[in-house]
Amino acid sequence: MELDVSLVLGAWCFWRRQRLELPGPFRPAKHASAERGAYKFVIAIPVRLLVKASREANGQQAVLPAFLGHQTTKSMKKPVILVLLGAALIAARADAQLFSFTTGAPDGRLATGSRPANASFIEIESADDFILSSPTQLTSATFTGLIPAGVSLSSVGEVQVEIYRVFPLDSTNPPSGMVPTRVNSPSDNAFDFRNSLSGGGLIFTSSILNPTFTAANSILNGINKSPNQTTGGEGPVTGQEVQFTVTFTSPLNLPADHYFFVPQVGLSSGNFLWLSTAEPPLFTGDLQAWIRNANLDPDWLREGTDIVGGNPAPKFNEAFSLNGTVPDSGSTALLLGSAAVVVFYLRRRVAA
Repeated sequence: MELDVSLVLGAWCFWRRQRLELPGPFRPAKHASAERGAYKFVIAIPVRLLVKASREANGQQAVLPAFLGHQTTKSMKKPVILVLLGAALIAARADAQLFSFTTGAPDGRLATGSRPANASFIEIESADDFILSSPTQLTSATFTGLIPAGVSLSSVGEVQVEIYRVFPLDSTNPPSGMVPTRVNSPSDNAFDFRNSLSGGGLIFTSSILNPTFTAANSILNGINKSPNQTTGGEGPVTGQEVQFTVTFTSPLNLPADHYFFVPQVGLSSGNFLWLSTAEPPLFTGDLQAWIRNANLDPDWLREGTDIVGGNPAPKFNEAFSLNGTVPDSGSTALLLGSAAVVVFYLRRRVAA
C-alpha cells in the first residue's frame, strides 16, 4: 500500500484524540481507522517511551514536538528526530512485498550431478531458470537431491549457490562451437554467488526427506563435447532424498531479468545429484535445465535434448524454491522524503 507522512500524522490525531491545525503540507487527511490504528503502533509507542524517558531524566513535564501540541526543548531535538526517522523507516520496510518461487516436488525422472571442484573431482554445474519481473532481494532458497545411501549429513563439507544470466550476457560471443547450441543457455560466467565457506554469505541446514529414493535416469560423468554429447543418460540411481535450506546472510540483490539457479554440494564421500521436477513450461518463458563440467566450460548442454536425447527428447526442470522481498517502486522514497520535510520543520521550530 502507498504510505506517506500524512498517515503518520493522522495516527497522531487518532492517538491524541484531537485535530491538529498544521501548515498545509502537514495537515492530516482523512483515512480509515484501521490505517490510523496501525500507525498508532508505529509512532505512538516509541514516542510514549520517549515521553517517559524525558520525565524520568529531566523531572519536568513531558515534551513533544511543537507541531504535535506540546513545547519542544532543544535537549529533545535529536531524540524526536530519531523517533520520526525510525518510524518512517519501519513504515517503509513494511511496504516491501514478499517474493517466492518454486518448481515443485521431485518427479523421479532424472538426477544430475552438481558439485564444486575438490582434490578428487572436477566441478559439475546443473542449472535451472527463473524470472524476476522486478528488482528482488533473495534471502533464502531450498533445493532437493540425492546423496549416497549410508552417507551422513555431516559429510556435507560445502554448499554453494551461483546465479547466472542468459547467454550471451556475461559471455564470449560467438561461442566456441563445442556444443549444439548456446541459445537460451546460462552465460559463460556467473553473475553472482554465495557459499558456506567462512565469509561466503551463506549458511545451510539439511534434512532427509526419504531414506530411499530412486531416479529413473542420471547424468554425472557423461557430459561430452559435440558430436558425442548424446549418451542417453547413465541409468537409474538410488540414494537418500535430502532437502537443503540455505539462508543468504549476505542477500542476493538482483535486477529484473531472466536467471539460472545453480546449487552445488560438496561431500566427503560420493556425489550430490539434483532431482528433476515436471517438465517445462511451469511458467511463461520457462527453459529446460542445462549442465556442464569443467571440461565443457564455458559451454553448456541441455540435459534432456542434448544428453538424454530421443524423439521427442524429454525436458527437465530441477527441484528448488526461492524467497525474498521486492522493494516497493516509489512510496518508500516518498515516505522518507516526507519525513525529511517534517524533520526540517521541527528543526526550525526548535531553533525559533
